[in-house]
Amino acid sequence: MWAILQAPKPDDYVIATGETHSVREFVEETAKQLDWTIKWSGEGINEIGTNQFGDVVVKINPEFYRPAEVDLLVGDYTKAYKELGWQPRTKFKELVKLMVEAELNG
Repeated sequence: MWAILQAPKPDDYVIATGETHSVREFVEETAKQLDWTIKWSGEGINEIGTNQFGDVVVKINPEFYRPAEVDLLVGDYTKAYKELGWQPRTKFKELVKLMVEAELNG
């Protein structure tokens, strides 16, 4: 953020890892951070994820489907790298860990 604020003129930058991960991967990594095991059951909009205590922790909500879903979403930070010298240092698993810790300690 500091580098963006120091840029000679205001502009938009994508700050991303350049990696792609599914919601399922995010849920499973979050569960690992909480020492949970996720069990998936059902299919499609009826799929749910429960933890080892039997709590439903993930349930599909069609309200949040994107009307024109794309198969692959990856943030391209090339402009931030070229203009600001910025590149990602935090990997996916570390980011999930930071997010879980912030939520638990917040």
